[in-house]
Amino acid sequence: MTDKPRCHWAMTDNKAMQAYHDTEWGVPEHDDRTLFELLTLEGAQAGLSWSTVLARRDAYRKAFHGFDIDRVARMADAELEALIADSPLIRNRLKIYSVRDNAQAAQAAIRRHGSLDRYLWSFVDHTPTRNGWTERSQVPATTPVSDAMSKALKKAGFRFVGSTICYAFMQATGMVDDHLVSCFRAGG
Repeated sequence: MTDKPRCHWAMTDNKAMQAYHDTEWGVPEHDDRTLFELLTLEGAQAGLSWSTVLARRDAYRKAFHGFDIDRVARMADAELEALIADSPLIRNRLKIYSVRDNAQAAQAAIRRHGSLDRYLWSFVDHTPTRNGWTERSQVPATTPVSDAMSKALKKAGFRFVGSTICYAFMQATGMVDDHLVSCFRAGG
């Protein structure tokens, strides 16, 4: 299985999940394109497992122009319909169309705040929260901060940004570090 002590969800033979845990999850991310990618992937995960989405990550990158926010915001309905009809993506019409909607909302946030990074990280006062959980049962699915982020993103026109998705996004982007203290990645 694994020779390193990892968080419970990464204790698997799935090498992609291990690599994601070991190199990305919980690492502070400030690149607008990558933030948009992770927000998209977390939204795509709704109702599914992260391994299902992670296995399709490259397909999402290809389908959505490397998550170039401006290019995605200009995608025509015909392009989105083609993705629904025949692609390795999760072919949920609402989720596929939400990517374009979220790109347009991201453009507005960038105009208002200077960057998507500045806007999204403002919910945590631009400082990562390092939790020191000892048990996986301590890790929350939502927090008051993810509730506030969800409410604000919805008001700003984002979709598939419920509080649970926002908290998973915060974990993915290092806004919150929820590596268990027993994990080799804890605290850094």
